[in-house]
Amino acid sequence: MEYLFSYGTLQDLQVQQYIFGRLLKGKTDIVSGFKKLDNIVYGRYPLVVNTNNPKDKVMGMAYEVTEVDLKKADIYETSAYKRELFHLESGGKAWIYIENSK
Repeated sequence: MEYLFSYGTLQDLQVQQYIFGRLLKGKTDIVSGFKKLDNIVYGRYPLVVNTNNPKDKVMGMAYEVTEVDLKKADIYETSAYKRELFHLESGGKAWIYIENSK
């Protein structure tokens, strides 16, 4: 099982139903070393940036997802974001959408 950490619109139940065709099962978690910036992408959507400072923390949801779900989420998130694997405070790992600086 893969995990996807959401700090933004993927937490919205209507968005989940639209993208995945179901509601995702998840739990609250935290990623350290990141700061959340609001209304950064397209002047509307949040973005997390890696600060490498363990005092910086972002709270969100870690959702159980499949490989197919991740591909659907990649399309939804557009090329403004890229997906990378990071450690969560709970001890697990999750995919997180961060800035795509290409």
